[in-house]
Amino acid sequence: MASSSPDDQVARRAQVLAGHLHSFHASSEPSLSSSPCLQYSPPELASPPPEFNFHDMRKIMDGHNLQDRDWLFGLMIQSKLFNPRVSGGRVFVSPDYNQSKEQQREMTMKRIQYLLDCGVFQGWLTDSGPEAEMRKFALHEVIGMYDHSLAVKLGVHYFLCDWTGIKAMQKLVGGAIQFFGTKRHHDKWLRDTENYAIKGCFAMTELGHGSNVRGIETVTTYDSKTGEFVINSPCESAQKYWIGGAANHATHTIVFSQLNINGRNQGVHAFITQIRDTDGNICPNIRVAECGHKIGLNGVDNGRIWFDNVRIPRENLLNSVADVTPDGQYLSAIKDPDQRFAAFLAPLTSGRVTIAVSAVYSSKMSLAIAIRYSLTRRAFSPAPNQPEVLLLDYPSHQRRLLPLLAKTYALSFAANYLKMIYVKRTPESNKTIHVVSSAFKAIITWHNMRTLQECREACGGQGVKTENRIGHMKSEYDVQSTFEGDNNVLMQQVSKALLAEYIAVQKRNRPFKGLGLEHMNRSCPVIPSQLTSSNLRSSQVQTDIFCLRERDLLTRFAAEISQLQTQGQNREYALLQSYQLAEDLGRAFSDRTILQIFLDAEAAVFSGPLKNELSLLRSMYVLMSMEEDVSFLRYGYLSPDNAAGVRKEVTKLCSELRGHALALVSSFGIPDAFLSPIAFDWVDANAWSSVER
Repeated sequence: MASSSPDDQVARRAQVLAGHLHSFHASSEPSLSSSPCLQYSPPELASPPPEFNFHDMRKIMDGHNLQDRDWLFGLMIQSKLFNPRVSGGRVFVSPDYNQSKEQQREMTMKRIQYLLDCGVFQGWLTDSGPEAEMRKFALHEVIGMYDHSLAVKLGVHYFLCDWTGIKAMQKLVGGAIQFFGTKRHHDKWLRDTENYAIKGCFAMTELGHGSNVRGIETVTTYDSKTGEFVINSPCESAQKYWIGGAANHATHTIVFSQLNINGRNQGVHAFITQIRDTDGNICPNIRVAECGHKIGLNGVDNGRIWFDNVRIPRENLLNSVADVTPDGQYLSAIKDPDQRFAAFLAPLTSGRVTIAVSAVYSSKMSLAIAIRYSLTRRAFSPAPNQPEVLLLDYPSHQRRLLPLLAKTYALSFAANYLKMIYVKRTPESNKTIHVVSSAFKAIITWHNMRTLQECREACGGQGVKTENRIGHMKSEYDVQSTFEGDNNVLMQQVSKALLAEYIAVQKRNRPFKGLGLEHMNRSCPVIPSQLTSSNLRSSQVQTDIFCLRERDLLTRFAAEISQLQTQGQNREYALLQSYQLAEDLGRAFSDRTILQIFLDAEAAVFSGPLKNELSLLRSMYVLMSMEEDVSFLRYGYLSPDNAAGVRKEVTKLCSELRGHALALVSSFGIPDAFLSPIAFDWVDANAWSSVER
């Protein structure tokens, strides 16, 4: 083709440009007509009246102590210490994260003192029984909804440092022996700890050891001449690290240390140790340093501690599991070191329980904010001169938020179940509590971080603003995936426990009993070859699929471990090599357990709109789990066609739940003041008048 001259090229470009301008002018002319400014419209106008009573739903969701929760909500909203501010004609309360970490820490302490003066912590350590413990959980959940730093600071003090009140009972061969946190500890420490005269911290984690508690390097010996224990940090990696409360405020700590008696290591034990005097001065032979600024939780004064041959009275050993006599003899009714270690760490379960529960409420808050915003915010119109579409009317937006909402409901029931089995714990239930709390802590905190991220993105730029809470909550809650046990390690512990149960059943030729594994005593369930909408929503089919998956993965896991051991590998190495199956099995156990808990909650509701709503949410939870976990396809529990059917059914459920979304988040019972401006009139909250104010 012959090249054209520069003049021809210019003429042609001018002609093309003129054509574009003409067509743009012709097609755009109608849209240039005046249109009214966008106005905020309450989400109630975009939602049909709820078919169920959301106050009844809240009773099911919170489960207990609703009046106590609402009382504490009111105390916090009415106090200036909780940073009330007006936006869009409403009062909101949340911490001021623009403060320095030093200011945030001092505000945390002031808020603790206010709550103490109001009687919030009354009975947290001195009352006993399930009712007292459930009240403590309820109030702690409310505190966490306001500020995770405040909840963590209190959790370290009241939940983890409540070791002096532990009553542990172990049944051993040859008789039943009871171990109690002794009266000397109760009398000396409990009342002052509850009243915050003693400020506690929990010194377990070290620079060199986190999840591997058995490997910590702090060493304690006993001096029989003086009747004292001597605690020492023998190397830099033995320094206590990430100790919440240590940097500024704690007066005492519970030190986890190897106990060396007469040259023999008796394993990890705990000791009450004073680290500051009443004036806040650090005690002799103790060094304390900052951990520094963090991505979140800067209201908690995390610190590092070194012990330079610190001497403490013999009575400061927490002796519910073992003791040392005045002349230096080590005594324990539990002779097996592994059993003794397990018994000693059993109370750590409380930490996993509180973390799992707080993560559920974080998910509830982010979903309440994001869904309310999506029912008032519009974007794009399908055709010229038509109104823009509400975000939640886009199927893609429904897909982003509504499955997460359904799973949050499921995990809320799971968290309530976890609390209940914990407060009603017995020696026989300790194993179940350990396994379930490990599984739920991992599943729920992973879900929370995913939910926070999705809600942040679903709110667009508004999700980045600190005042709208969601973005900052991501930084505040991220740590939950690793503290009180790395989630991946916890899931491996779950699978190891299931494997141990499987091996015991095979060896003793007895049926499965406990951990919900009784379904493995029955014949293997048969799944319909073609899954229809009807049987995808059938609770029996859902249960069969989840049981089939868990059953098969446990059998596969056991077979793979056995094969590796046959090839000459030791058991621990075989477990390490089988980590992928272990993770799949841990998730399968968790999902099946949560489904059973959901079904139990559903069965407790009489027929009617509330029960129908729970059925929809349960089906959404099950189907989203099936859609997202590739193990269903990887191991053949779903055919490709059935997997496609699951995906279509999730889309249908999103459409059905769209009209209920506002009622479902209102059922969380979260006061408006605990949400954020974009959950309400975000136009007025950002108006120029707000700048002038």
